[in-house]
Amino acid sequence: MISGMDIARPDLLQKMKRRRWILAGVVVAGLAVALVGLSRLKPAAPTVDRSTIWPDTVKRGPMVRQVRGSTGTLVPREDSIELIPAQTDATVVRIRVLPGAKVTPDTILMDLADPQLEQELLNAKLALRASQADYKSLQATLESTLMDKKTAAAQVNSDYTQDQLQAQTDKALYDLGVIAGIAYNKSKNTADQLTVQHKLSQQQVEVNQRAIEVQLASSQTKIDQAKALLDLYQKQTQALEVRAGISGAVAALTVPLQVGQHVTAGTSVAEVIQLDKLKAALQIAETQARDIQIGQPASIDTHNGVIPGHVTRIDPTVVNGTRTVDVELDGPLPPGAVPSLSVDGTIDLERMTDVLYVGRPALGNENSTLSLFRIDPDGKGATRVPVKVGRASVNSIQVLEGLKGGDTVILSDMSRWDNVDRIRLE
Repeated sequence: MISGMDIARPDLLQKMKRRRWILAGVVVAGLAVALVGLSRLKPAAPTVDRSTIWPDTVKRGPMVRQVRGSTGTLVPREDSIELIPAQTDATVVRIRVLPGAKVTPDTILMDLADPQLEQELLNAKLALRASQADYKSLQATLESTLMDKKTAAAQVNSDYTQDQLQAQTDKALYDLGVIAGIAYNKSKNTADQLTVQHKLSQQQVEVNQRAIEVQLASSQTKIDQAKALLDLYQKQTQALEVRAGISGAVAALTVPLQVGQHVTAGTSVAEVIQLDKLKAALQIAETQARDIQIGQPASIDTHNGVIPGHVTRIDPTVVNGTRTVDVELDGPLPPGAVPSLSVDGTIDLERMTDVLYVGRPALGNENSTLSLFRIDPDGKGATRVPVKVGRASVNSIQVLEGLKGGDTVILSDMSRWDNVDRIRLE
């Protein structure tokens, strides 16, 4: 007899277990397929605020290659500096004008004192007076001697004239037979002797006159020497009042002078700069300075106006990765332009025609391949593209490959999105 208890079904239990295992396998497989599918999905493009980017459009046309010197200063030209040295050893007793003040040629900058120079000036005055007195004394002596010579010559000349007349008279009487030949010969011999004395006396006067000229010239030389020495001391004395010499502004010395300070002859005591003769000294990166040539046009921004100019010198030395380039200014300086004023400058290297170009990206060098985001035509997104660029200027760069005219790219720093190839713009 069969009881009310359930009958065991081993085959049914086995089927239920198998069904559970199949169901679990299907679930696991589904999950695996879903995970693989999710892994193959690209991440959503990040969103970038449109106001934070700097876009520019690719253009075709002329492009001026330039280099910029953003750390420049106005400095004096070589012909604009008046360096004033001390003429003698002296002491600074008063400073009248401080650096930065505008001056005229007659402005007294400072007063110096030199007691020894004062004594030398007095000695020079006395020496000049003494040499002038010696000249006058010598002149009087020589003129007295010459007068004696002339008096003696005059007497000889008188005797000569008288004896010549007597000889001529005796000759006429001799020819008439009035006097004897002995008397005539005597007067003739006397006349001949006085002729010789007359010539000698004239020669003595001429020689004496030449001797007087030589001696007076020698004495005059001493006077001239005394005058020259006096002029020197007078100029040195006048130089104790140090004057500007030119119109301009007083520059600061490397080592400022102080009242009471002793300076030696030749020491610079003041420096004046002509304010209308300044040039710009631009600091250009060594890598950019290699294309700069003498005579290239430039523009100097004084932050109170832009002045045209041209390159006049390129310093061959490199300091901290830069070279100094001097630009002579071709226009007037604006008000307030003074030495050491900070300026910016651009130098035109080359004018290129019919070039595909775009604004210079924040990151990237010339003659390289850059990775830029090109903005979609609808402006809602941007895709990364490789762009081959050529020569660069301050604000633009030549495009060789990867872009065409009318394309718009992002020039600002996009390094934070280096791991994505596409962005959305909002």
